Amino acid sequence: MSDPTTPATIPAADSAAFAEAWDAPQKSALAQGEIDRMTDDIIAALKSVFDPEIPVDVYELGLIYKVDLSDDREVLIDMTLTAPGCPVAGEMPGWIEDAVKKVEGVQSARANLVFEPPWDPSKMSDEAKLALNMF
Repeated sequence: MSDPTTPATIPAADSAAFAEAWDAPQKSALAQGEIDRMTDDIIAALKSVFDPEIPVDVYELGLIYKVDLSDDREVLIDMTLTAPGCPVAGEMPGWIEDAVKKVEGVQSARANLVFEPPWDPSKMSDEAKLALNMF
């Protein structure tokens, strides 16, 4: 039995125990069914946003790199553009945020523009390549 006055030992950052604890999946406060529904609805919302110069939505174009849904129902999106000089660079993150905020249960949405890794056509889905006759 351990002494209740002795603090818990925290593994060193370079130990296997620390790495295992860090990589362990965290239990969400949201029910799995709600996470699944919100995930589907967020993807549908992202598919409603189109690059005005390309007739394909931002999701199928591969412009969405990461979507995080917090236990507080806040959505954080990492996205990119087809080119850093894209004429709608200042507007597209707002379009993404507005679309995702409409999803039932979402409390807030924020889209961050990132440029690493750079976007290239290999990130497009087969559906996008078909729509653009790239096969």
